[in-house]
Amino acid sequence: MKTIYLSLSPKQAADPVVVGAIARQKAGLPKAAVRVVKRSVDARKAPVKVRLVVQVGEDGQAEQPAYVPSQNLVAGEPVIIVGSGPAGLFAALRLIELGVKPVILERGKDVQARRRDLAQINRAGIVNPDSNYCFGEGGAGTYSDGKLYTRAKKRGNVGRVLAILHYHGAPETILVDAHPHIGTNKLPGIIASIRQYILAHGGEIHFNTRVDDLLLNNGQLLGVKAADVAYEGRAVILATGHSARDIYQILADREVHLEAKPFAMGVRVEHPQGLIDSIQYHCRVRDPYLPAAAYSLVHQVDYRQTTKGVFSFCMCPGGFMVPAATAPGEVVINGMSPSRRNSRFANSGIVVALDDHEIGRAYGDSPLRYMRFQEAIEQQAFMLGGASLAAPAQRLTDFVRQQVSSSLPPSSYKPGMTSVALDEVLPPAISARLRYAFRQFGRKMRGYLTEEAVILAVESRTSSPVRVPRNPHTLEHVALKRLFPAGEGAGYAGGIVSAALDGQRCADRVVQLYAKKD
Repeated sequence: MKTIYLSLSPKQAADPVVVGAIARQKAGLPKAAVRVVKRSVDARKAPVKVRLVVQVGEDGQAEQPAYVPSQNLVAGEPVIIVGSGPAGLFAALRLIELGVKPVILERGKDVQARRRDLAQINRAGIVNPDSNYCFGEGGAGTYSDGKLYTRAKKRGNVGRVLAILHYHGAPETILVDAHPHIGTNKLPGIIASIRQYILAHGGEIHFNTRVDDLLLNNGQLLGVKAADVAYEGRAVILATGHSARDIYQILADREVHLEAKPFAMGVRVEHPQGLIDSIQYHCRVRDPYLPAAAYSLVHQVDYRQTTKGVFSFCMCPGGFMVPAATAPGEVVINGMSPSRRNSRFANSGIVVALDDHEIGRAYGDSPLRYMRFQEAIEQQAFMLGGASLAAPAQRLTDFVRQQVSSSLPPSSYKPGMTSVALDEVLPPAISARLRYAFRQFGRKMRGYLTEEAVILAVESRTSSPVRVPRNPHTLEHVALKRLFPAGEGAGYAGGIVSAALDGQRCADRVVQLYAKKD
């Protein structure tokens, strides 16, 4: 096989016949097979190019598939998995490969039933604490976007995770795109396929099953309880996601060692997608062969002799903003994109890194202090938005000028917006840094700082504010045997792929320590 590097126009790159002809000519192999293995957009200057990495060679020389599904039918003493997000589901898939039965406990509903609860949130402002944008089958990623880009290359085989998702219905493009994306419209079907696979191979999944206690004995975790039903197993993989505050409280009440974990908080900003396209692609109208343009921004900002990063987070081109609260009486804003990314809006979190310098000691030395701070800000946003899911909002330019907006531009956020000075929602350490960073972003991206943009508060669920500490080698909790904290909820991942990798690693360690075959 020869590896060929191509730089093509967007129209050329979109035509496999053209790509094949150019690649064969460059390789000097006029009748060879052609396979694209990597694709990225180079928009650093006009004209925009699409860069391809292509393998050219004889038919039959294709590499072995990255994923071959297991044929195991598992039984016997199980491993309990709390949560069916990426960490929990991929832990279950790995356990099946290793011949061990997984039993998943999910507080929320399956993906189909979950849709009705999301409709209630958007239409009536009613939040089901167990079934919402964060809780339910597939976790927060299922109905919030499906971006698969990760820097966690050293944590495991990223390509294999993508191959598993492709096997269960994700588009083949995720295997080659530099920033792969599935889309919230396609993820539910993929998650349902993974569920059917787990059940068909002997695993169990229990929906509407919220864990409310731990089964402890002499420093070991025997299992968990849910509504007075005991679920015992060889070990427990805790994969609850970053918003399961009740689980953190249960762990604290049971004196399981926890740590406060720095996280980030800020706002979500929304622009017309056409404006972002024109800035990023150096054009008036986006080439129809190019995807909706994205951006990534970061700036270090000093405030009261402390420097913290302000950065874009979970940027959603052609997307929507959604209410991601997990309990009544709070406002949380998140973003999502469908697979086609064809909304007329682009949104991104713009957040500030936080620790004790910014948060202070209002909540004492408790390991839950950052969580309490997060909760208080979300409740403040709820009250200032009118005691509803309507989000406190300001035009971007008005926020920078520190003036209340007399009107707000159109937005994708369905529950609506209330014009508020966001300084009333955000602490000075956040709002002052955001204000300075937005000015800098306007210099980096000419046109970004515009009255057409609106910012909504509060973007607060960037990562877990609590860490469930574990041994870095065994991945077992530092003090409680047979507890394996996993994924975003434990503080060890930051997205679908990194959480999936972490779930797999935890499954491997569980089997090594407690579930070896007789």
